[in-house]
Amino acid sequence: MSELAGKTIAVPETRELDVLARLFEKRGATAIRCPLVAILDAPDPGPVEAWLLRFVAGGCDDLILLTGEGLRRLRGFAGRAGIEDRFVAALGQVRRITRGPKPLRALREVGLETDLQPEEPTTDGIIALLSGYDLGGRTVGVQLYGEEPNLPLMEILRTAGATADPVAPYVYADKVDGERVADLIERIASGVVDVLALTSASQVKRLWSVARARGLDDALRDGLSNTVVAAVGPVAADEARRAGMNPTIMPARVHAMKTLVNEITRAMQAAS
Repeated sequence: MSELAGKTIAVPETRELDVLARLFEKRGATAIRCPLVAILDAPDPGPVEAWLLRFVAGGCDDLILLTGEGLRRLRGFAGRAGIEDRFVAALGQVRRITRGPKPLRALREVGLETDLQPEEPTTDGIIALLSGYDLGGRTVGVQLYGEEPNLPLMEILRTAGATADPVAPYVYADKVDGERVADLIERIASGVVDVLALTSASQVKRLWSVARARGLDDALRDGLSNTVVAAVGPVAADEARRAGMNPTIMPARVHAMKTLVNEITRAMQAAS
């Protein structure tokens, strides 16, 4: 296939960098690999292990899974603590609420399905979904993404009469050095990059953080005015808009890498 022949796609993905880059390359594109962030276990395992012990003891009625990465990290902590089987068994006993397809896929890895999933895979979507349920007196585990406390979700649970029990099993950290990020910014500014394919909000934050630190924010802004910005889903798209970017490509329903590649391909062919 050569639908993207002659196109250069910047790929700032981390965990599945080569998978996404190869999807573009199979369609004839040149992929610029520049993983902007790393995902690491929470540096202090104590709070995570304490949460797991509460969870396996039946401490939660519901569990909100915001990311697939979060569930996999929780399994990792549980395995190192010698309680992974108990953790998976406890997962099967609670009402499982997934924000989108990634946590659902992580559940299926242990033979489970979701019980509730919003139409819109965002915090607002979760809030809208939960508004139709009586949460009074229930304890709701909340797997956070990164170190974001997700205050809107915490407040909704509180006002609904629920007790929130959040856990943050991973953190985001810088993945590549600033020189490589600056090089990517300069490529964008010079018009080399046709599409910037965003797969997380943290990528947007890191890109602009480096740009500001190196005095390249104007160059990045100018370059992005001539670069197509694509986002895998509404969370990344919203962060891009907050940064002044204009994401024009996003899968309508299934927010996954393959559908992102398909949408970018369609858009590039339509523009040719």
